[in-house]
Amino acid sequence: MFVEFICLVNSFFIIYACALFAVYISITILSFFEMKKYINRNRYIDYRVLMSFYKLPSVSIIAPAYNESKTIVENIYCLLNTHYQNFEIIIVNDGSKDNTLEIVIDHFKLIKVQQACDMVLDCKPIKAIYKSKNSAYNHLVIVDKENGGKADALNAGINVSQKELFLAIDVDCIIEPDALLRMVKPFLDNKEVVVATGGVVRIANSCEIKNGEIVNVYYPSNFWAKFQILEYFRAFTMGRMAWSKLNGLLIISGAFGLFDKKRVIKAGGYDKSSVGEDLELVVRLRRYMHEIEKIKYKVEFIPDPLCWTEVPETYKALSRQRNRWTRGGVDTVLKHKRMFLNPKYGLIGMISFPYWFLFEWLAPIIQFVGIVYFVLITILGKLDVTVFVLLTVFVLSFSVMYSVFSIFLETYSYDKYHNAKNKMQAFIFIFIEMIIYQPLNMYFSLSGNYDYFF
Repeated sequence: MFVEFICLVNSFFIIYACALFAVYISITILSFFEMKKYINRNRYIDYRVLMSFYKLPSVSIIAPAYNESKTIVENIYCLLNTHYQNFEIIIVNDGSKDNTLEIVIDHFKLIKVQQACDMVLDCKPIKAIYKSKNSAYNHLVIVDKENGGKADALNAGINVSQKELFLAIDVDCIIEPDALLRMVKPFLDNKEVVVATGGVVRIANSCEIKNGEIVNVYYPSNFWAKFQILEYFRAFTMGRMAWSKLNGLLIISGAFGLFDKKRVIKAGGYDKSSVGEDLELVVRLRRYMHEIEKIKYKVEFIPDPLCWTEVPETYKALSRQRNRWTRGGVDTVLKHKRMFLNPKYGLIGMISFPYWFLFEWLAPIIQFVGIVYFVLITILGKLDVTVFVLLTVFVLSFSVMYSVFSIFLETYSYDKYHNAKNKMQAFIFIFIEMIIYQPLNMYFSLSGNYDYFF
């Protein structure tokens, strides 16, 4: 009986591993061909010509800010450098306890204005709205409100916004000057309705920044940030490119995402009770399109490196971030569990949602159970050493090759880390990652699950 149980458990782990490898191989193949297709299609596009296109949709850039006094002026100047025809910048001061608001008022010569707001989404009370007396900043809007968190601040920004689309962005992000032009292109190209687009987010740590622009790209000097470079390569250049091809993308980074404002409002805006508001909104927006509008639509992904952000540089900050990401993912899966294997939601219900459940949420848990199982059967003397060694070598080799291919795809596409020293560091950290970072990520995920349920 005990031997049969061990065989059954072994079979489960082998089947799960094979399924995971099959998914990753499929993602790799899809990503490569879709990236190649995208580069060929966009190689000769002059985005300066697109600037004058009369059907270019208007865009509100919404950036929540909380205690950002040290960098807020520089951050706003970065957004002001955006090359676009019809846009506004809405900085939402989410009840900052420092002098963020005072600095912005003084530097940009702001005055309090009366502006009509359509309060369609629930948010904390808005205290005041400010605009500049300087005509050079006539598209800059500052919203001062009571503290309610990021989702609440974004809802307030949507209520104040006057444009057709809105770009949700972290205020400390640095975006490429032509980022908006590239992000709105799917809204113009597609015959089907596009409800949202996301772009590649890259890591700004240790990069040279001047006047709100990335001048030189360097591999991070910080130990923790080095690991996250590889992680971002796999997540954006590989994963999201493939899911976009299938029109099965479930997440757009909260740091940088463009949305159809009317449909977001109809779907209910950002969920203030969720710590993973970016994932939750995209899932709920897709659910709305399937349940209410029932028309063909797309959530697109742009593989251009359009946005640069600072990532955590301490163990404590990193663990808190990953804990929050896990809780946000679990919360979203449970809130929308009716979509799981539900053919009513098409590919989203039958493939994307099960993938997120099985290989994003459960993978760290199964990995931990596997480690415990390995220890137990070793103690009991039931470990088949030959099989164990072969499986270990295969898993580690696959992991290395997957990371190597993500570096290759980054080099093939945009090669932002063009220095040979940068690439060498990336290759070296593939092996260090397996020993240090991957076990830590498993721990962060487990702690997130524990915190969510208990």
